[in-house]
Parts: sequence; structure tokens; C-alpha cells
Amino acid sequence: MSLSLDLTRRVALVTGGVRGVGLGITRTLLAAGATVVTCARSEAEPVDGSTHLTCDVRDPEAVEALVAQVVEAHGALDVLVNNAGGAPYALAAEASARFHEKVTALNLLAPLSLMQAANAVMQGQERGGAIVNVSSVSALRASPGTASYGAAKAGLDSLTKTLAVEWAPKVRVNAVDVGLVLTEQTDLHYGGATGVAAIEQTIPLGRLAQPDEVGAVVAFLASPLASYISGGTLECHGGGERPAFLTALDQLNQEHP
Repeated sequence: MSLSLDLTRRVALVTGGVRGVGLGITRTLLAAGATVVTCARSEAEPVDGSTHLTCDVRDPEAVEALVAQVVEAHGALDVLVNNAGGAPYALAAEASARFHEKVTALNLLAPLSLMQAANAVMQGQERGGAIVNVSSVSALRASPGTASYGAAKAGLDSLTKTLAVEWAPKVRVNAVDVGLVLTEQTDLHYGGATGVAAIEQTIPLGRLAQPDEVGAVVAFLASPLASYISGGTLECHGGGERPAFLTALDQLNQEHP
């Protein structure tokens, strides 16, 4: 028996799909044979083989128009990947209410609007559809400096489980809790190669993920290979984080062999 990850004749929409993790997802879906449309708030050079549209995903009316444009151009919407998101560093006590609102809008309410619009299309398609939410390990643990982001991602994981029940059997909904990924912004976030090397020592697999590795997980969940997976949250984090007490013990043993 031969298994292949085949998304031929599937139409996919990837939010924030032109750089970083989104770029890895777009490239993987294209390699699997999908027709891919990306979107972002600003104009961007399309990933080779895809098309790009502009949309502020925080605007529900713009989201409805985006999905309608995809369906009009390609006749269907089979896969939605909610990848757009993120938040700058800000301690919860010091950030304004407006800041928390904007972070929550981008990371929780925008994906919900996109899922509602996509579901309305997918429910009317004979083969239904698949939604994959790109979430974060920040949903699973404390997220100091990005409190509202972590809370929003936890909410996204909860939405994933609920909508998988509400929208079954036509639409499958899953999430990927992503850990640290090596992108064009990594050095800015973690202080260059030295900082990245130090962080990699805390990851059991010993390195940050490549964007294409996250793309492979997303493509699997979007594909017929995952036809009986819905409401799931798949952790893609290289084994998570090494427990802090083990690091403390290692340091103690080095100081007092």
C-alpha cells in the first residue's frame, strides 16, 4: 500500500502565507498539488505558483469578500489555513486595553471570522472542507510578555474543538500548536546566532523548526490522510521545553562535581 500526501484539485487559502511560517505552509501545499491563494494586509510578491490578495483579516466584511473572491476565481474553497497572527512583546500590566484588544482581534476573532466564511462555502460542497488553525505553544504554558497572545491562542485551540463538533461531518477543524521556528525574523527576536544557539539547547530535538516542517504538518491535516482527524490539536515543538529543574540540577552538578 502506497500513501501520498496529495492535494491535487484542492483550493487552499493561507492567511499570512508569504513569509515566515506561512511561506513554509504555502510552499508545502503547492508541492502537494494544491491551488494556493495567500493573503495579507499589504501587497506582496506572490509565492511562485500561487496568487496573492490583500485583506485585513480583522475586518469581517473584508474577510467575506476575500472568501467570495477565492470561490469566484477557483470555483471552490477546500482548505483554510489560519496562519496570520502574532504580537509584540509587552508586559500585561504595562500594555493598554487597546493593545490587548488588537492582539485578541488578530489572533482569535479574525480566525473565527475566516472560519465562519469558509464554513459557509464548505458546507455546500460535496466534499466539504478542512480548516487548520496555526496556534502556538503559548496556548499550553505561561506566556510572559505576550499574555493576551497566549490567551488568544488558547481560545483558538478551544474554538477548534468546538467548531469541529458544530460543523461535522462536512468540515474538519484542527489546530497545530507550533513552537520556535527559524525564520527571517529569528535573529531580531532572539539576539542573533548566539541567542538562537542558547535557545536551541532548551529544545529536546536540539534546534528550531524549519517553516517547511510546520507546512508538512498543516498539509497532512488538510489532506485525505487525516480524514478521520477533527477537533485535534497537534503539538509541533520539537519535544517541548526541557524542564527547568533539570537545567538547574545540571548547573549545580557542574559547579559541585
